Amino acid sequence: MSIVPRISHGILSLSIENKEDLYKSFMPFVTYGGLFIPTSRSYQLGEEVFMLLNIMDEQEKIPVTGKVIWVTPKAAQGGRVPGIGIQLTADDAPLVRKIENYLAGALNSSRRTYTI
Repeated sequence: MSIVPRISHGILSLSIENKEDLYKSFMPFVTYGGLFIPTSRSYQLGEEVFMLLNIMDEQEKIPVTGKVIWVTPKAAQGGRVPGIGIQLTADDAPLVRKIENYLAGALNSSRRTYTI
């Protein structure tokens, strides 16, 4: 898997290296968009999270602050990947457009994601 979450001094770092993993992580059904971050660390719903996001070929990491709106616990049924879903904000609209451009043509797919 090419999604590499790391925790450094309380900051999550997420690197998504290919379109398939971006598709699995993106949560287009969330207001303002959302991202699923694989992690075994415990988070609470409503908790604010700061992360540095690197998407595929982008040169710079993108700082993102979001609220935890989804939790998949360790040992979840169905072999689900443990992690959290964060809701982006209206300020992240350029990031969401960038993700949607990367995923053009794939957003309406019925393939399985990390959340649904």
